[in-house]
Amino acid sequence: MATQAKQTDHVNLLTLCIISLLFILPITECKHHHHRRVGPDASCTGQSTPCRNHTVYLTDFGAKGDGVTSNTGVFAAAVAELAKYQWNGGGMLVVPAGRYLTGPFNLTSHFTLFLEKDAVILASNDINEYPPIAPLPSYGRGRDLPGPRHSNFIFGTNLTDVIITGNNGTIDGQGQFWWDKFHKNELSYTRGYLVELMFSEQILISNVTFVNSSSWNLHPVYSNNVIISGITILAPLDSPNTDGIDPDSSSNVRIEDVYIVSGDDCVAIKSGWDEYGTAFNMSSQHISVKRLTCVSPTSAVIALGSEMSGGIHDVRAEDITAINSESGVRIKTGVGRGGYVKDIYVRGVNLYTIKWVFWMTGNYGQHPDNNFDPNALPEITNINYSDFYAENVTMTGRLAGIPNDPFKGICISNVTAQLMDPKKLQWNCTDVEGISTGVSPTPCKALQNGGGYGKECQFPTDLLEIEKVVINQCPFKGYY
Repeated sequence: MATQAKQTDHVNLLTLCIISLLFILPITECKHHHHRRVGPDASCTGQSTPCRNHTVYLTDFGAKGDGVTSNTGVFAAAVAELAKYQWNGGGMLVVPAGRYLTGPFNLTSHFTLFLEKDAVILASNDINEYPPIAPLPSYGRGRDLPGPRHSNFIFGTNLTDVIITGNNGTIDGQGQFWWDKFHKNELSYTRGYLVELMFSEQILISNVTFVNSSSWNLHPVYSNNVIISGITILAPLDSPNTDGIDPDSSSNVRIEDVYIVSGDDCVAIKSGWDEYGTAFNMSSQHISVKRLTCVSPTSAVIALGSEMSGGIHDVRAEDITAINSESGVRIKTGVGRGGYVKDIYVRGVNLYTIKWVFWMTGNYGQHPDNNFDPNALPEITNINYSDFYAENVTMTGRLAGIPNDPFKGICISNVTAQLMDPKKLQWNCTDVEGISTGVSPTPCKALQNGGGYGKECQFPTDLLEIEKVVINQCPFKGYY
């Protein structure tokens, strides 16, 4: 899925510059200052954020790429050095080919982490390198266990202009260590995530492979203007909670051209958990998902929730392919969540071997504590699904709202589901209301209300601001 830079006699690197109506900067000069290796000056054309003026290689700080030697101090020193230049042209840390073992490390602003071809960053399995940190305020506790959570592997907070990219290098969480402890109940705190960027903006993650995360892979939380493009995420199908990409209380997020094999949801959009999410009150909104390929036999291709107490709205997904997955699109919520899921648009979905094409769950339990408000009912409305094709389907729709709080405004159009056993029940609908047209097999009566036959479901014709952003290649050449 990730593209490789064209090879020349020099090592060719591509740092990706962002052009946006939201943050356009004029470029008149773009020079790089390298601490050790010097190559031809690179030039940026057009308008974009500046190229990085300062570049270092991880090996400049004594890194050993043998897969055994700890480089925890090396990563910390390299990032600290480049942090000096965050307001002076920014910095790029290049990880050359090799296997670099390290504990957690933090990123800085105006910073690029670039993984060359055959570069692998390996997460340490020394649990002492992952000290407990405060839980997310919109969750009130760790997701696995009460109290704090272990440090994330790659982390940043209150950052601006952060890029993780490369020539398809790999970030390996070595999660088996964590999965075993999780299954044996040997952990005192919630597992950290592979990459978490919090309270940050102008984020680009591209052309990197992420494997074996301890839990969630990519977690932009309380963040804005996020692009995740051309990446691969791989985890064993039985690995616990290894969600692919989880935008959480974040706005203006663009996910495109990604391939995910996961033990949990491939993409899960969230916004806080029960009373903590309600109090924090930050929604996830203006999110685009395009050209996603997913394999997830026990979970959803795209999930909304279950942590959605801050609200989720204006989500647009199209050109989605899934193989051997549990559900195409799933809304997860329950009594006590509050919040809303509304203005959801999904079209152009192809599913091959799927249990449920459409799944809505209004009785999702799991609360952070017993202080949730039993009167906090979620609002689920204006849900639009169109142009779905599915083969080897167990059940087309399993839609369960909440008694006295039905899920409303559901529209399903132009759907063909080829069933494994046509004699079995194909729709099970309770406490939902909506319309449908051109759906086979024929949907439940709850989706035939309002004279919906002949009506195509909505999909916005305008572009989100984040969809207007152009990713421009800004070349840099270095050599040994």
